[in-house]
Amino acid sequence: MSDRATYPESTDARWANLEWQIIAPQVLAPAMNMAIDEVLTDRVGRGEMKPTLRFWGWSAPCVVLGRFQSVRNEVSPEALADHDVALVRRISGGGAMFIQPSGAITWSIHVPESFVEGLSFAESYSFLDSWVVRGLRDLGIDAWYAPLNDITSAAGKIGGAAQARRTGAVLHHTTIAYDMDTEVLVDVLRVGEEKLSDKGTRSAAKRVDPLKRMTGMTREGLIEAMSARFRSLTGARPAEIPADAVAAAERRVAEQFATDDWIYLLP
Repeated sequence: MSDRATYPESTDARWANLEWQIIAPQVLAPAMNMAIDEVLTDRVGRGEMKPTLRFWGWSAPCVVLGRFQSVRNEVSPEALADHDVALVRRISGGGAMFIQPSGAITWSIHVPESFVEGLSFAESYSFLDSWVVRGLRDLGIDAWYAPLNDITSAAGKIGGAAQARRTGAVLHHTTIAYDMDTEVLVDVLRVGEEKLSDKGTRSAAKRVDPLKRMTGMTREGLIEAMSARFRSLTGARPAEIPADAVAAAERRVAEQFATDDWIYLLP
């Protein structure tokens, strides 16, 4: 499969064969978004929830580290404090993400592992974001998937994805840049700096082109267009995060995701 290839429409049947639900953005603290991701993945893996697409909302700017990244490789603690940017760590691998609530569009797909049966690890990335690539093309953007985990265009990278597999489920989440304060980004992230630690996975420095400039659409309009694209593909029905899942996630925030032991797992 070439870098510009996308999955053919014949694969749409695989999406339509499951009963999906879609959760609209709800503003949550960064650590809570990390915990909700874990809780929903575990529930889908145990068969307690339907396959789910959840769009994220953010209450504060943050840097989200990948599971295997070193803090001092990726961020400047002084700049984080200066710009009042939180630091959190997710359960999936991949690179660091700089998030501003109005500048990023993030979503998670929670699906049984059987959904990607027969696909290689690399193929599962492009397959799980194939609906996004086609949706961006519908909006007039010459987008394609660049292995392993980037959505890109001739103008630059649009977004990136990460995965985790646990309890019989795949968590696949993607962040695309809607608008971006590049001055803050280069302050808080150690992009292109000399390696500081021999531990942890480093992020790649890549030119990112925000969708606000490329489409002229509002962030909310883009989320709705993407939601509509997904609903037409899957027949997904609206849903909310169950109250007991919220409670479980709040406990995990207190016990794990907001703790220094987790955030500084790789210092």
